[in-house]
Amino acid sequence: MAVSGARQKTIAFVTLGSLGDLHPCLALGVELKRRGHAIKIITTEFYRSRVERLGMGFCPMRPDWDPTAPELIGQCEELKTGPEILFRRLILPHLRDSYADLLAAVDGADLMVAGELAFAAPLVAEKLGLRWASLILSPCSFFSTRDPSVLVNVPWMMAVRKAGHVPYRALLNFARWGTQHWWNPVRELREQEHLTEECDPLVRDKFSPYRVLALFSSWLATPQRDWPSQTVQPGFVFYDGQTMAPQLSETIRRFLESGNAPIVFTLGSTAVSHPGSFYATSIEVARRLSARAILIGATREMEWITSSILSLPYVPYSEVFPAAAVIVHQGGSGTTAQALRAGRPMLCVPWGWDQPDNGLRAERRGGALCIPKHRYSTDRAADALDRLQNDRSIARSAKAASTHLRGEPGLAGAVASLEALIQGEVSRRSDSLGGSSEWLQG
Repeated sequence: MAVSGARQKTIAFVTLGSLGDLHPCLALGVELKRRGHAIKIITTEFYRSRVERLGMGFCPMRPDWDPTAPELIGQCEELKTGPEILFRRLILPHLRDSYADLLAAVDGADLMVAGELAFAAPLVAEKLGLRWASLILSPCSFFSTRDPSVLVNVPWMMAVRKAGHVPYRALLNFARWGTQHWWNPVRELREQEHLTEECDPLVRDKFSPYRVLALFSSWLATPQRDWPSQTVQPGFVFYDGQTMAPQLSETIRRFLESGNAPIVFTLGSTAVSHPGSFYATSIEVARRLSARAILIGATREMEWITSSILSLPYVPYSEVFPAAAVIVHQGGSGTTAQALRAGRPMLCVPWGWDQPDNGLRAERRGGALCIPKHRYSTDRAADALDRLQNDRSIARSAKAASTHLRGEPGLAGAVASLEALIQGEVSRRSDSLGGSSEWLQG
């Protein structure tokens, strides 16, 4: 489908992080390419082949790392210190390199679309006067005081929400003040490049003044007064990754048809590289319940496999989640989206980042239960799975979530919003559209 009217537009997507960060960019890029636009994906070299086999342009951006490396993931595993380690040790030391790479890569682009870990993106947009949009994949990234999230490094703050949004906002501002020194590398680069020196990369700067795309379902979180007013929430966008080999597809088909619906255990795209005892415990849980199971990513646990347990290094979630009795997962945004769309009850075992908040939100809506990673034991998991398989109210909530997701505009809505921006139908945020998040003004 060709773009009507004006010349072909070049859209540059920039992202850092896991496959959960890359996949929404690929989903949007594939559809925009189908509509006649030229697409560049700017990310770490590790993902080059995934991008190029889809026929999209690729530009490398440092840091040049392997996001699946167990040693890298292990550094960020501790909930309270993980964010600081990721930002200060793994990303910000490469900020000047990222900025230089991105500045060159977006040359000639009509629009930049940036994930929130791409801290160089707002600087490049300001330097070039380039229109851009933000991708926000989880509710907790908005730091709302009206709808507080579980913040992994300060989980106790959830208790303060009972006192109202004003005390909660004060605490958030205090936490923001206490982390200002994290961003000195950004301030120094801004000064060197003659850009606005004031900065707040984690809370404010990641929100484009033109468009913020909230790529998660309103079933998890609805728009709040303290979200940036230029936010559009089309819902999740889905990308399943590589196509399965026919032999693997046939193996899955035969397994699903040979008995009762299995419990599916997975850890997404990141935690799977540093799983600890998750899969060993999951196998024991399946044995305890005399349940069939599919393990996705459990390549190190083959010695425990029986005829009732299928272990796969990879499979598109859309191929197995709808056939599951229950889905046990880490609560990442992409995995949660697939589980919600499948309409099956969930057991969330969060590893970190946005995962505890996603799991708690799903639990509050009635479609899931949560067990903290350090409490994931055979006894606790067996009790939770027994309830998830037999509680009809949980099953109804899970089906309601699927119905809700399928009624959202999703990919079509996100693409339409980006095309409106690139065609000049969306202006930079003005005073009439609001300002920074409400809690920042207190």
